[in-house]
Amino acid sequence: MNLSLINDLTKEQFTETLGAVFEHSPWVAEQAYEARPFNTVDELHDVMVKVVVDSPEESKIALFRAHPDLATRIKIGDYSTKEQQGAGLDRLTPEEFDIFSASNQRYTDKFGFPFILAVRGKNKSDILAAMETRIDNSLKEEADEALWQIARITKFRLHDLITE
Repeated sequence: MNLSLINDLTKEQFTETLGAVFEHSPWVAEQAYEARPFNTVDELHDVMVKVVVDSPEESKIALFRAHPDLATRIKIGDYSTKEQQGAGLDRLTPEEFDIFSASNQRYTDKFGFPFILAVRGKNKSDILAAMETRIDNSLKEEADEALWQIARITKFRLHDLITE
């Protein structure tokens, strides 16, 4: 799909097409629609990130909570499935799965939302190390980091989806 086509979509089509880029949060695409036309994919991404950054705290937390645990065995969105497969999280040994499950639970218990990481280019060891390091962050530090990671994830997704 190219950027010209994206710019020509109706609001409903735009929201339908880009609504899953920000995990189960079509409100981001819906609000970004008003900033059309976009000259570049990066401009579209910047507008979408600004929608999130400018949203109320409860909307940000809801976006965080819409993300799946890493290495989960429950059904997750198509984007997340591909990203986790690319990092090898679909091929964990039972022992590794138990470690990830315990780490996910510990993280969620502390922060109230799942661990969020742009996993592209990373392997399971990198991911586990990041999880172990970030568990020591404050809630504010981790909320800021989660937003940064979501920005990275969604930039990859948009560039995969749209050509200029």
